[in-house]
Amino acid sequence: MGTRNQAQRDAITVEIGYALVTGAFLAAVVFCLVGAPVVALGLDGAAARGLLVAAALTACAAFVIRVARLLWGFTGTPAQPDGPGHTGPDS
Repeated sequence: MGTRNQAQRDAITVEIGYALVTGAFLAAVVFCLVGAPVVALGLDGAAARGLLVAAALTACAAFVIRVARLLWGFTGTPAQPDGPGHTGPDS
């Protein structure tokens, strides 16, 4: 893999930022969804702690999976037109 030009480094930086932001958003949504019964049902004690731990673990897993899938799927090369007569988005 040779040296990268500035555009490629910028694309990688944007992709990492996008992966982290969307992963954090997904983790927050998952935590709220899994942990909602604690507030909705007024749970306390061991049940609430257990559910919040499960919510945190599920949110962490969702974050890691989202970031990993986005970054593993990133090729760093722009998409090419898929056939004759098709143009790229910037032409």
